[in-house]
Amino acid sequence: MRQRLMLLDTASLYFRAFYGVPDTIHSSDGTPVNAVRGLLDMIARLTTDYDASHLIACWDNDWRPQWRVDRLPSYKAHRVAEAVAGAPDVELVPDALTAQLPLIRKVLDLAGIAVVGAADHEADDVVGTYASNARSPVDVVTGDRDLFQVVDDAHQVRVIYTARGMRNLEVVTESVIFGKYRVLPGQYADYATLRGDTSDGLPGVAGIGEKTAAALLADYGTLESLLAAATDAGSGLSPSIRSRLGSAKDYLSVAPDVVNVVRDLELPTLEEAGAQLRPVAGGSRAELEALAAEWNLGGSVTRLLAALDGRH
Repeated sequence: MRQRLMLLDTASLYFRAFYGVPDTIHSSDGTPVNAVRGLLDMIARLTTDYDASHLIACWDNDWRPQWRVDRLPSYKAHRVAEAVAGAPDVELVPDALTAQLPLIRKVLDLAGIAVVGAADHEADDVVGTYASNARSPVDVVTGDRDLFQVVDDAHQVRVIYTARGMRNLEVVTESVIFGKYRVLPGQYADYATLRGDTSDGLPGVAGIGEKTAAALLADYGTLESLLAAATDAGSGLSPSIRSRLGSAKDYLSVAPDVVNVVRDLELPTLEEAGAQLRPVAGGSRAELEALAAEWNLGGSVTRLLAALDGRH
């Protein structure tokens, strides 16, 4: 089998599963299991349809790293349920989903699916590091546009975009990004910085929307070159754009560090992480099947096992 690495933006997927699968599905003790079942069905389908040989469930060890917040206090601030001194803030997550996270980890472990996170970093940074250093084709599965920045046709890195649901998956390549936003993947982080993103608490530059941001990057290539042009009287940049960039100077000096994914984390190799997909055998299979019965995971575990049986 040709090697193909699949990287899951795991939180993006289990949130989607939680809201996409009826919450009337419970285990015998009343704990909801809709997110677990939905996530397992996603993994079974994705690994089969896109012929993954290796899989890593990238994990948010810190969903809102302090070093990003120090640079931009508004970063994901609207999603904080509780600020915790000296530890990651508590994210606003429905109680019914929080109750399922330990079970998700348990099931992934029994299925032999590698889960990798990094201290003080988000899953996006884990994705960025593996995708940027892979020696084989990579599929990044996410519903988050932030990860469009890792798309790279030359290195066969693409995004399987889930925002429109599992029935309407979109394979995102450089041409798709350019067709939608008129920027290249390498410009996407600068584009997001300029236009802003309310879902991440990025204010953007007042008066610069998507079309203007794309046009400026088409002319100047990068945010760094654009800011250099803003201080160059002979650059030809309009007075209004100079004024808007000048008013956002403090924001623009820190936002790129927040928006750009980290690509150089020290992470386990694919072999060290146990990323190669294999059939589940022996005691792990028996325990997983028993857990499926106990937790009313039904056909979702059956479909996952069948998908993994086909990986060899």
